[in-house]
Amino acid sequence: MKIVYHKRFEKQFKKLVGKEKNKIIKALEIFVENPFDVRLNNHRLKGNLASKSAISAAPDLRLIFEEHSGYILVIFLNLGKHNRVYK
Repeated sequence: MKIVYHKRFEKQFKKLVGKEKNKIIKALEIFVENPFDVRLNNHRLKGNLASKSAISAAPDLRLIFEEHSGYILVIFLNLGKHNRVYK
């Protein structure tokens, strides 16, 4: 699996504080091992984001991504609190 981080994702990651950064890093480590690990709640999105998926790094912290060719390429696009990341 090749993982690419969009500039927006990197910018948002830099703004996070220690605990949130650690949760993102842990979620990404789990994702690399098994993208469908139940702790991540990997799910397809609907509406305007129907071509994308999301995983949870914490109860209110989401990572939005696109997967290509059966998870050979994953592009992380966005991250943030549940109420803001889906807008």
